[in-house]
Amino acid sequence: MSAVSIFNDVIGPVMRGPSSSHCAAALRIGRLARDLMDGEITEVLVEFDRSGSLPTTHESQGSDMGLFGGLLGWEADDERLPNSGQALADAGIKLRIKTVDVGDPHPNTYRLTLKNTRETHTLIAISTGGGMMEVLSIDGVAMSMDGGYHETLIWFPNGTETDFEADAVIVHDLGDQQLLQVKAARFVPADHLKPHSVKRLAPVLPVPSRKDMRVPFTGCSDMLLHDGDQNTPIWKLAIAYEMARGNFTEHEVIDKMIAIVRILRRSISSGIEGTSYEDRVLHHQSGRFQELMNAGRLLDGGALNRIVLYVTALMEVKSSMGVIVAAPTAGACAALPGAVIGMAEAMNKDEEDMAKALLAAGLIGVFITTRWTFAAEVGGCQAEGGSAASMAAAALVTLAGGTRDQAVAAASMAFQSMLGLICDPIANRVEAPCLGKNVMAASNALSCANMALADFDPLIPLDEVIDAAKNVSEMMPREHRCTSLGGLAITPTSLEIERKLASLKTKGCGSCGCH
Repeated sequence: MSAVSIFNDVIGPVMRGPSSSHCAAALRIGRLARDLMDGEITEVLVEFDRSGSLPTTHESQGSDMGLFGGLLGWEADDERLPNSGQALADAGIKLRIKTVDVGDPHPNTYRLTLKNTRETHTLIAISTGGGMMEVLSIDGVAMSMDGGYHETLIWFPNGTETDFEADAVIVHDLGDQQLLQVKAARFVPADHLKPHSVKRLAPVLPVPSRKDMRVPFTGCSDMLLHDGDQNTPIWKLAIAYEMARGNFTEHEVIDKMIAIVRILRRSISSGIEGTSYEDRVLHHQSGRFQELMNAGRLLDGGALNRIVLYVTALMEVKSSMGVIVAAPTAGACAALPGAVIGMAEAMNKDEEDMAKALLAAGLIGVFITTRWTFAAEVGGCQAEGGSAASMAAAALVTLAGGTRDQAVAAASMAFQSMLGLICDPIANRVEAPCLGKNVMAASNALSCANMALADFDPLIPLDEVIDAAKNVSEMMPREHRCTSLGGLAITPTSLEIERKLASLKTKGCGSCGCH
């Protein structure tokens, strides 16, 4: 697998849907599956392991919506995504979804069997968190692809001589023939392929992989050793990292993040204006918060009130299938940008300052996901909300002009106080207690940023905190890892809300746009 990219794995993708690990990752899996079938699909069988997270969440948390959109060739921010199920049927694609007992080790495993009039193929893939995914096998042949390369698959008889320019050529022995997996910056030219059987799977990530790519560090301790006594601001270290990872210039890295800042600010504005969606637990509330804040009727929270407003607005946009940025996930999409943009505006900072703060956050996210995960299905909400708080704390220190070590200290303290956080979505929707947890993550980040600026001692190095969170997740029961089988998700009120939503969906009611 390729090294983590800030724009692939941490701040992104730009998407619609309630959950990045469900919707965006499923869409990317669907896109690769579509390419495997040369864009022609007549039947799809989708199988989920009974012991995983998807049997109980695939419909309500966006896996179906994303997968269907991917099979249709759509992008993750396509406005048609909420109706992708109907679009799949209109395209004449027969769909079956089954729960099976196969013992898949990863909770977010997709088993697809795809057919058209000429051929049948199988694909097994996993969602690894934050919209990232990995294909594990095609037609029963174990392989690895994360969507960062142009992948050319070539079936040919044993003994055939081949000579391709590629970043990697992997030979899979199939007995009487071989399957060649060619990873490159472009597909193998057609004149190299005849008369072999060939499939071409296009990249689905914004930052492609490439041969001989090297990053300067992958962990926080590595970064500190690399930088030594230079005390380089963490946003500059983030730029150096992403320049090496993506082959970008410094200007390109900053411009990419400014573009994301602008998407986020538009989403915040649309959230405050008001949102609606049928299959939704909470109605529009951020507008009322703004009204009372402006009237001076809330407790004096200073910039924190603006942060809470922006966090709630972004969560409402997510829940209405508007455009968001997974930062690092859709379920935790609001804490980091709400904190950064809210505080930056209160400090009269510009969009470049916001971008630098998000880059600092992105580097903390690199350290987290390289060592562990952003997926709540693997790590509970400590993997989502905890990561968001840690990233946001470093970003806020950066806005304040703090040092490298203060940013790292803030990230460590913020993550420490989120360990053990479970994922228990009410009514099987990624809205509540996700809203409160995003607000808590942003508030925690602000407190820890100020503590770090005052040189409070985090005691435990960030890498060790990440490892501790991973150890906690391994002791966490499945019921508390985004399965809707524990915590608030199984309270009587939660189950009643879920029943009512299912009833409204069946009746086609949605005119009120709230409950």
